[in-house]
Amino acid sequence: QVQLVESGGGLVQAGGSLRLSCAASGDTFSRYTIGWFRQTPGKERECVAAISWSGSTYYSDSVKGRSSISRDNAKNTVYLQMSGLKPEDTAVYSCAATYFGNVVPSSRPSEYDKWGQGTQVTVSS
Repeated sequence: QVQLVESGGGLVQAGGSLRLSCAASGDTFSRYTIGWFRQTPGKERECVAAISWSGSTYYSDSVKGRSSISRDNAKNTVYLQMSGLKPEDTAVYSCAATYFGNVVPSSRPSEYDKWGQGTQVTVSS
């Protein structure tokens, strides 16, 4: 079993940057696909980025070119570096895990069965 804890959220001005971290417990972290999701009230949960056990990545169109996801298996941590932040990026960001999965990571929330508590990201205009 893996447990996830997010950090790195906060208040940032438009155009600024943040690095979100997803720290996981357990000794099989390298076998997990990790996704970063965001949600705002009244909207569906959106996968913004994901990285599989193989290192393949996925980015949503909304963050492509402005974000980079990476993993450090030695530290059991996945990072989401976000730049050029916009007010519409404001949301609760959560990381989620699924054991192995496809080589190309899924963007569907239903494919992930372990979730962190989330961290708030607020972008002011």
